[in-house]
Amino acid sequence: MSTAGKVIKCTAAVVWEPGQPFSIEDIEVAPPKAHEVRVKIVASGVCHTDYHVMSGSVDNIKYPLILGHEGAGIVESVGEGVKKVKPGDKVIPLSLPQCGKCLLCLNPKSNICEKSDFGKYSGLMLDNTSRFTCKGKLIYHFVRTSTFTEYTVLDEISVAKIDDNAPLDKVCLISCGFSTGYGSAVKIAKVEPGSTCAVFGLGGVGLSGIIGCKAAGASRIIGVDTNSKKFTAAKNVGATECINPNDYKEPVHEVLTKMTGLGTDYSLEFVGDTNVMLSALLSTNFASGTTVIVGLAHYTAKMNFNPMVLLTGRTLKGGLLGGCKSKDIPKLVSDLMAKKFDLDGLITHKMPLAKINEAYDVLTKGESLRTILMMSSCE
Repeated sequence: MSTAGKVIKCTAAVVWEPGQPFSIEDIEVAPPKAHEVRVKIVASGVCHTDYHVMSGSVDNIKYPLILGHEGAGIVESVGEGVKKVKPGDKVIPLSLPQCGKCLLCLNPKSNICEKSDFGKYSGLMLDNTSRFTCKGKLIYHFVRTSTFTEYTVLDEISVAKIDDNAPLDKVCLISCGFSTGYGSAVKIAKVEPGSTCAVFGLGGVGLSGIIGCKAAGASRIIGVDTNSKKFTAAKNVGATECINPNDYKEPVHEVLTKMTGLGTDYSLEFVGDTNVMLSALLSTNFASGTTVIVGLAHYTAKMNFNPMVLLTGRTLKGGLLGGCKSKDIPKLVSDLMAKKFDLDGLITHKMPLAKINEAYDVLTKGESLRTILMMSSCE
């Protein structure tokens, strides 16, 4: 392409300080260095994790930065030594990269890589520099993806090549939200046929968890949310019933235990509140239940419970990106193309990047499941 090797000027949503709204700015995106890929982002999902970072709920973040980690786009140019992709390829950025060589990558039980920036939050590429500038200032990356921009630069290990015919305004959800929910049921909880599941939090990720439970053969899937308006969408993707904790006098875990006899076989938590996490844990069968925590709580939050809750046989697990490795992402895209599942029921809004603050407003008000930000083209 004509832009290869050149600095690209484009539009991005920058967070200058914690607690400040997104600011639409003109930025400069440097060319990719060796083993890096510059990608034109076409679509990016609005995920709650980015909101937590913007609001200052995540520790050790460096500002100013460009958030966004749930995107899809087209390779614009590649740096020296890149072998996995070429200009024109459709790709999904990976917030959890895979170098394929470290002990974590080689462990089949892990989808984390030692080169991941998740939790470290250096805000820089692997060579400890940034590819973004704005108004003469360095702008930090977020988990080496940063998809709230028309162009971004990724390490080659943070890119997954996908089907050339994939609809980018849908498969961007596979970059995070769908993979996280679906994988939490299928890969982390390992939901079994005929089992009973409870899914706490019925946003886009929670609905993806329901889809995963259904795909795994669960016979009863109970959606739990304080917003009853989300029940229809939950039932449309596979929930057999839904309950609102505010409709009961007793704690919701007691309600679920009465509904199921001894408690659910599996519970999945997609809220990010430690009280909900505990409710999810207590709602499972005391002798054999499995709970998976997915929601991101405030960095100061603590979870407290009597060890007997686990001593009787319950299992408490956690996971990022639904336990999916980079090789799983193209497979999920292929499964979507083969109509093994549908993402339409997760998408309630589409907006231009310029309306990103409005997108987060409807999210925090509980008026959306997933909003897709569509990037305008820039040369």
